[in-house]
Amino acid sequence: MKPVPARAGAPTMLILLTVLLGACSKAPAPKTSEAGPGGGGDAEPLEAPREVTDAARAAGTTAAANPDRNAYFGDLHVHTHYSFDAYLFGTRATPDDAYAYARGNGIEHAAGFEMKLPRPLDFQAVTDHGSYLGMLPAMFTAGSGAYDHPLAKGLREAEGPVARREAFNSMLPRIGGLLEEEDDLLDAAVVRSAWIDIVESAERNNDPGEFTTFIGYEYTTGGPNFENLHRNVIFAGSKRPELPFTRLDSVNPEELWDWLDGLREQGIEGLAIPHHPNGSDGWMFQQTDWAGAPIDATYAEQRMRNEPLVENTQVKGTSDTHPLLSPNDEWADFEIMPLRVASDLASKASGSYVREAYLNGLAMQAEQGFNPYRFGVIGSSDTHNAAGSFEEHNYFSKTGLLDATPQLRGSVPMNEPGQDGSRYRTTAANFWGASGLAGVWAEENTRASLYAAMRRKETFSTSGPFIRVRFFAGYGLEDSLLAAANPIPTLYASASTMGSELAAAAGGSPSFFVWAARDANSMALARLQIIKGWVGADGAQEQVFDIACSDGLTVDPQTQRCPDNGAGVDLDTCQPLAGEGAGSGAAELKTLWQDPNFDPGQHAFYYVRVLENPSCRWSSWDALRSGVPVRPDMKATIQERAWSSPIWITPLS
Repeated sequence: MKPVPARAGAPTMLILLTVLLGACSKAPAPKTSEAGPGGGGDAEPLEAPREVTDAARAAGTTAAANPDRNAYFGDLHVHTHYSFDAYLFGTRATPDDAYAYARGNGIEHAAGFEMKLPRPLDFQAVTDHGSYLGMLPAMFTAGSGAYDHPLAKGLREAEGPVARREAFNSMLPRIGGLLEEEDDLLDAAVVRSAWIDIVESAERNNDPGEFTTFIGYEYTTGGPNFENLHRNVIFAGSKRPELPFTRLDSVNPEELWDWLDGLREQGIEGLAIPHHPNGSDGWMFQQTDWAGAPIDATYAEQRMRNEPLVENTQVKGTSDTHPLLSPNDEWADFEIMPLRVASDLASKASGSYVREAYLNGLAMQAEQGFNPYRFGVIGSSDTHNAAGSFEEHNYFSKTGLLDATPQLRGSVPMNEPGQDGSRYRTTAANFWGASGLAGVWAEENTRASLYAAMRRKETFSTSGPFIRVRFFAGYGLEDSLLAAANPIPTLYASASTMGSELAAAAGGSPSFFVWAARDANSMALARLQIIKGWVGADGAQEQVFDIACSDGLTVDPQTQRCPDNGAGVDLDTCQPLAGEGAGSGAAELKTLWQDPNFDPGQHAFYYVRVLENPSCRWSSWDALRSGVPVRPDMKATIQERAWSSPIWITPLS
C-alpha cells in the first residue's frame, strides 16, 4: 500500500504529523511516510539578544527543557583575528563579532561586503589556533614587543594573495615548533591575553535557553609533510585551563589526550574533535599508535574517552567516504578534497575517511575486543572569516582576501590583461564548499544539555542546510509508531538512538525508525538511506540501502534503490527543473525499516544519510552571476545531505 502523503505545506515537525500506513511483512520493502514539498518559506525571525542575568548564567539551565529533545544547529569550528592565518589573510573580526554573526547579525568580510545568516545558529564555539594565539595582531600593533621583530615587517607589507601565501609559509616553522633555535618572537603574555579575551567573550555571549557558546580552541598538529591531525578542543562549561595545550607543547595527539585526562581530574571537562581527516594522508585513522605500535585496548579507551565525535564535513570537503573506498556507493563522490592541509600534495584515501574507520574499528572489535573508532559525527565550518558560509548561492569561502572573489577561488576565469579570458586560477579553494553544520538532539539550548548530547553522541551533521534527522533501533517496534502523534517517548523508552549500541537478540531482526525533515530554505528531500557496515566471514563490508523515496516512489527490493525522481537544475538560471517528470521532492520522509540480511551474530553499524534534490553548486552560481560558462572541471550541481551518528549492534556471544 502506498503511503498517504501529508498535505503539501503542512508543518513537518514529527509530533504534529498523523499518517496512516499499511502493514508489512517481516522482511519487507520499508514502511514509509512522505510529505510533499513545503515551499521556500521565510527564514525564522531574528530576535534581539536578551540580557542574561548572573543567576541564569551560573545555573546554565532554563525552565523550558523538552524531554523529547530538540534539534539544535551550530558551528564548533570558527576562527577570528586571533588565529595567525586568519589575521594574515585580512580577517579583523573578533570573537564578539563571530558570536554576533551566529545570532543573525551582519558583520563585515575582509573584502568589505556584509556576511549574514538566513537564520541564526543555536550554538557556537570560537576555536582559534592555539599555536601563536594572538601573535599576529601584536605583530601589526605599534608599541607591542612583537611589532619590531624582523619577521613582522615582512608580514605587514604582504599584499595580494601570492604575497600573503608566501608570508603564511614564512610563519610555518614557528607555528609548527620546527625552529632549531629558541623562539625570539613568541610572547606568552600575548597568548595569555588573547586566551582570556576568547574566554571572556564566550562567557559574555552565552545566553542559556537562547544561544549557547562554548570555550574552545584548535589544537593544530600533524606530520612533517602536512598530514593533518588537527583537533578542536571544546570545554563543557566555564572551567578551563590557564592556557591551551598546543603543538608547541607536543605534536603527538596522544599527549593531548593525556592533558585532557589530567584536566578532568581537576574538574575541567573537555573533549577533542578531529577535523577534515580527508587531508591527513591516511594518518587520522591508522591501526597503529603515534609510535607505530599496534593499537590496544588502552589506546582505544583513551581515544574514545577524549574524542567521542569527529567532524565529517566542513569547508575543506567531506570525510564520510571516498569512491576508492566505497566503489558501490553511487553517492560517495561528494565534495572530495584531494589535498593535504595547506599544501598541494595529494592525500591518500585509506586512513582518511570516517566510514572506513568505522569498518576497521568493527574488525578490531570482532578480533581483539576493542574499538577506537566508535565516534559520532558533526559538521562545522572551519571558517577563517569569523563567519561560516553555509549556502551555495551565498558562498564567500574561507580565507579572507585569499578567496573572496570568484576569480580567486577559481570558478570564473582570471582578469588578465592581454589574455583570452580562458585561464582559471588553480588552488585548493577549487575543492572547497559551503559546509557544514553540527546538529545536536538535546533537551534545551544550554551548555550542560548540548555537551551531554555530544558526550552520548546523539549528534548529526549536514553539508550546510538545516536538515533534521532522527534515528532509533529496537526490537518490537510497532508500525503504529509511524502514525502516532508523538512516538518519541516510546522510542526513547524502548529503543536505542544514534550514537548508542543495541544488543542483538535471537530469533528476530531489529527495526530502524528513521525520520528526516527538510530545511524550508533549501531543496526538498529526494531519498532516505541507511549505510550498513558489518564484519562477516569475508571481513569488513558495507552496503547502502535506500529506505524511503520521495514523490510516491518505492524502493526496488532487488537493487535496494529508489527510482530517480526526475529532479534536476536548469544551469542557465540555477532554478529547479519544472514540468512533466520533474520530481518535486518531499518535505519529510519517515520509515520503519528492517535489514533483510540481518545476522545477530555479526558486529555491525548502521547510520543514516538523507539526500536533497540537486541544486547549483557555488561554482555554478559564481559563473551564472559573472555571465560565463560553468568551469568544465568543476561539478555543476550538488546534492546536499545530512548524516546521523551510527547505531552499533553488539552481536550474540
